[in-house]
Amino acid sequence: MLARMGLFIDSFWRAVGYCLMPRVIALSLLPLVLITVVALGGGYLFWTTAVTWTQTALESSTWLGLLWGWLHNFGVDNLPVALAPLLVLMGATPLIVIVCVLAVAVLMAPAIVTLVAQRRFAQLQRKRGGSFLASVLWSLGSTIAALIALVLSMPLWLVPPLVLILPPLIWGWLTYRVMAFDALAEHASKPERQEIFKRHQLSLLSIGVLSGFLGAAPGIVWASGVVFAAAFLVLVPIAIWIYTLVFAFSSLWFTHFCLTALQQLREQRGERPPGDTPATAAPATPAPSLPSSSQLQDNP
Repeated sequence: MLARMGLFIDSFWRAVGYCLMPRVIALSLLPLVLITVVALGGGYLFWTTAVTWTQTALESSTWLGLLWGWLHNFGVDNLPVALAPLLVLMGATPLIVIVCVLAVAVLMAPAIVTLVAQRRFAQLQRKRGGSFLASVLWSLGSTIAALIALVLSMPLWLVPPLVLILPPLIWGWLTYRVMAFDALAEHASKPERQEIFKRHQLSLLSIGVLSGFLGAAPGIVWASGVVFAAAFLVLVPIAIWIYTLVFAFSSLWFTHFCLTALQQLREQRGERPPGDTPATAAPATPAPSLPSSSQLQDNP
């Protein structure tokens, strides 16, 4: 138990240190560029249509029409016009987060695993138990499940404590599923990956949940962008980058933890790195025999 806790803490601090490396910071900016292009392209193509559709839905609703009429008596007019862009933005936010997770998993995770492996686990054999296609399918399946859980849990967000608990738990579960698989895909075989998941399930889930709570922190920036509309274009990219950096940290944490656990597993099984064979003893050279006394007498 203490050994696992030591591995948990050691991998955490190593992940923190690696996040300060210029290479990791640069990697965290690459998904931001992709997400920005997708967001701008989607906004250019679908923003007007989405806002118009949302506004029409708000104005055509019977029970909402009663609310608009009641608010009109107090001088509040054209509320659907003001609410439609905000609702579209709030609906697009989870999709942007999902894209961020996928970008980290598909683009950043392999580069981070390679970085950690080169610096700490150069002798660790690569058994390639998970292909790129398997990683993508695993990430997509986990993301769809997380998105479904997110949608189903939205009514519970109206309960004040749950809105601070459920989203981080969902993101934590998603992070656990995606990052742990990618951390072991290159080096571990499928049985080894299953064994590590079984042995360290609680630790891996804890890393995922803690990462999920860290991922909830940039929500403050999102909220600021909604409140301060003038700074929206500045705050939203910052929030996306923070999300990306948090998941990069999560990937580093999982990579350090999983590769160390894999190394320990192989050491326990007596497996040696390739080329690391035990030294064989050289054949003993017989000691030269001393001449006998008769030989000494014959050869003065």
